[in-house]
Amino acid sequence: RVWVEGEISNLRIPRSGHAYFVLKDADAAINCVCFRGRLSNLKFELKDGDRIEVRGNAAAYTPRSEYQIIVDSARPAGLGELMQRFLELRDKLKAEGLFDAERKRPLPPLPRTVGIVTSATGAALQDMLNVMDRRAAGLTILVSPCAVQGAAAAREIASALRRLNRDGRAEVIVVGRGGGSIEDLWAFNEEPVVRAVAASKIPVVAGVGHETDTTLTDYAADLRAPTPSAAAEIVTAGYSRFMEMLEKA
Repeated sequence: RVWVEGEISNLRIPRSGHAYFVLKDADAAINCVCFRGRLSNLKFELKDGDRIEVRGNAAAYTPRSEYQIIVDSARPAGLGELMQRFLELRDKLKAEGLFDAERKRPLPPLPRTVGIVTSATGAALQDMLNVMDRRAAGLTILVSPCAVQGAAAAREIASALRRLNRDGRAEVIVVGRGGGSIEDLWAFNEEPVVRAVAASKIPVVAGVGHETDTTLTDYAADLRAPTPSAAAEIVTAGYSRFMEMLEKA
């Protein structure tokens, strides 16, 4: 029987009602499961990035030859390191005015050229291309490829944004990637990326992760979309409205 303190990561609560997550610190990580009955007794909600202390039994999960903690109780231990960094940078950039509503620009109603900043090999790119092709065939799309997670991702995303701005042909830019854990999406919380979004001379739509994911890039962008596909729908929405008007004419 053990007490372990760490930061929650990759939290999942499927239909079974059991909570599966990773508890980690700078040096190690261990899988945890809190079954539905125990989970309902907790006096707080488990969230990615929160630092907690859990009590439970260390056990082996034989099918994967992994150790895990079967959690029977937990208590908050303060904000996790990543969440603390998120809040500190958010407050700093907000004080500088980077998130002010007055800075937000309208999107072009019928853009002829759209820029996309994302991974060249990710599913998110194909989803966006499919949506744009279906809703606005003939649209010119400029893909500025970059890594979207990992140590080099923040630098590459910022460079990809600046590349499209230097090119100057795009009338609107979509910055996006699919969902993931807080660590997977962390590049979009890095200061170089947020500043590059805020400094863009071209309007930016952020479509990062799933609907419940929020990054600092979302705050700095001219418009936030809940998913990459939704971002593609937003930038081509004018074409749908235009076709409806033609059909009624």
